[in-house]
Amino acid sequence: MLRGVLGKTFRLVGYTIQYGCIAHCAFEYVGGVVMCSGPSMEPTIHNSDIVFAENLSRHFYGIQRGDIVIAKSPSDPKSNICKRVIGLEGDKIITTSPSDFFKNHSYVPMGHVWLEGDNLQNSTDSRYYGPIPYGLIRGRIFFKIWPLSDFGFLRESPNTERFADD
Repeated sequence: MLRGVLGKTFRLVGYTIQYGCIAHCAFEYVGGVVMCSGPSMEPTIHNSDIVFAENLSRHFYGIQRGDIVIAKSPSDPKSNICKRVIGLEGDKIITTSPSDFFKNHSYVPMGHVWLEGDNLQNSTDSRYYGPIPYGLIRGRIFFKIWPLSDFGFLRESPNTERFADD
């Protein structure tokens, strides 16, 4: 009897570890569901919207200008940020803020991206902390799941003039 109980227990532990590894790989390399918070991506993504983020693009350097990404915050590594890619490595970015009378130019260094929120008046982004390393990108958001009234692929940036000059 003890042998039977031990056998079932070890099988259960084995299956749990096996399925845990499969789930980890799926969420790490394929993608997952994410709830976004904060106003920085309005009107594209609102507070408490639920989206699907895929992780394959970051592994194959498939991130492009205009993509919305989830990245580790450069100022707080325990939190994630949701921002739009405005510039890739080597791009010249024109930056302005309400207090600037003149436009400033920044270049995105190799291995970095420039991120900004769609709600420029209420977003802490690369205009404040500079370009972020590509390695901080966790995934690319492309599909909104909730609310159901907005179900579907995400729309284009309302700030298309912000994209880098080619």
